Amino acid sequence: MPNSFALTHGDVKLRIVRMRDAKAIQDLVLSNREWLRPWEATNPEAPQSFDFKAQIRGLLRSMDDQTGMPMVIEMDGRVVGQLNVANILYGSVSSAVIGYWISPEVAGRGVTPTAVALATDYLFNIVGLHRVEIAIRPENVASLRVVEKLGFRYEGLKRGYIHINGGWRDHLIFALLADEVRGGVLNRWLRGEVPAVEYPRFEEKD
Repeated sequence: MPNSFALTHGDVKLRIVRMRDAKAIQDLVLSNREWLRPWEATNPEAPQSFDFKAQIRGLLRSMDDQTGMPMVIEMDGRVVGQLNVANILYGSVSSAVIGYWISPEVAGRGVTPTAVALATDYLFNIVGLHRVEIAIRPENVASLRVVEKLGFRYEGLKRGYIHINGGWRDHLIFALLADEVRGGVLNRWLRGEVPAVEYPRFEEKD
């Protein structure tokens, strides 16, 4: 896996995060706390850290050992969010997990599904993985729209799966297999050929 590359479609660009992105990411996160806080992973044993340089260093270490692919999402040349590929496994498992967040100013404009489609196609066609998974809190309507648009299949509910915003939260699990999208996730979406996604609608209670 190369240490530097970019994936683009239209005005959306997905590239590997750099240390010098820390300031742009910090400004986005701290200026959009109300928007992002409900979905942020937290550590049950430590206070939340806003040391973005340390976070990027950790993400880049996962790139070095080929277990992660930390990226930023750009639109019109500006950083507007992050997309992280984590838990990359090869061999008999051959899978990865995608997580993402976006600035509210560009939400609803197709930026996130474009970025997720670009990353998924890269993982299938270049990295050679077999399966890509996305975990979403049941009440995260914006993220659910992303998997609906791209046709990720619903696979089930994981109880207390990830510590989010101060508590262990349930997550809906969605996934795609490489064989299901031989023509590409992005191409299928752009052609309007995405199958309907069925999953239970309910809100998790705190």
